[in-house]
Amino acid sequence: MTELTETAHRSPSLNISNILHRYGTLAILIALLIVATSMSDVFLTQRNIINVLRQSAGTSLMAIGMLFVILTRGIDLSVGSVAALGSVLSAIVIQDYGTGGAVATALIAGAACGLASGVLVAFLKLPPFVTTLAMMTVARGLSLIVSAGQPIQMGDAGIWITTFGSASIATIPYPVVLMAIVFVIAGIVLTFTRFGRLVKAIGSNVEAVRLSGIPVAYYTTAVYVISGVLAAAAGIVSTSRTGIGSANIGVGSELDAIAAVVIGGASLMGGRGGVMNTFIGVLVLGIIANMMNLARVPGYHQQVFMGCIIIGAMLLQYASNWFRK
Repeated sequence: MTELTETAHRSPSLNISNILHRYGTLAILIALLIVATSMSDVFLTQRNIINVLRQSAGTSLMAIGMLFVILTRGIDLSVGSVAALGSVLSAIVIQDYGTGGAVATALIAGAACGLASGVLVAFLKLPPFVTTLAMMTVARGLSLIVSAGQPIQMGDAGIWITTFGSASIATIPYPVVLMAIVFVIAGIVLTFTRFGRLVKAIGSNVEAVRLSGIPVAYYTTAVYVISGVLAAAAGIVSTSRTGIGSANIGVGSELDAIAAVVIGGASLMGGRGGVMNTFIGVLVLGIIANMMNLARVPGYHQQVFMGCIIIGAMLLQYASNWFRK
């Protein structure tokens, strides 16, 4: 009888906890859509929605890479700087080696940055926060050195990349198509492959995975390489929209990527998180920024409002843990 009574007392909190865990991110998105629609008649227009998706494409690529890293209980603070490095390298290399060479060079540079961070974290056991903070400085410095601190015009040589940034398929911009493809691939990898299952397992219980004979260090290094490649791809996307490679892009983007993943319900302690919820987290950030632009909120004020809204969204996500206690 006592056990039944305790179970009855626990059931409401457990139900609320499960609801918040499964649908909290979606509830945040729906609430924002309702508020944004009531604030402006422009919000639900096709042009504005496409604009939100286009502006979210770069952040989404970084957020997917960040999700892989966070699932292993790591963090990657270098993604914004790696995006800047990818941007300037693609703009410079394209002058002599064309679009293929530019894209390949940028992605290889991103992979190299991720590999360096991964080796230091996984094999030398350095703290991910400090390691990727150092890589953030290194990558930003390299982008400034390579570009001499000046924006790099791609000119006629970059016609294919700029076309990618401006053209559409059935009104859907190419960067948005790329974003969708990356999310689908990431979802398949995390859900249906051995690699994805092990990435989550490493974050949940790294010692158990190690005792099973799994080379944890190689998998951990791999997620940092993935993060670096996707960050460099985000830099190329930024360059495609402006036609300019700049060492100043991506400042603060690492915080947006982390916020999107956490708003999406991922745990910074590793092992928990999903691609779909991360996508919703990216949309939440994009809609918040769009709402403030439509409301003509001054730039400096936007940062304050954005921070407060992100905190509120994360509190809702972590409320599920409070109900479990």
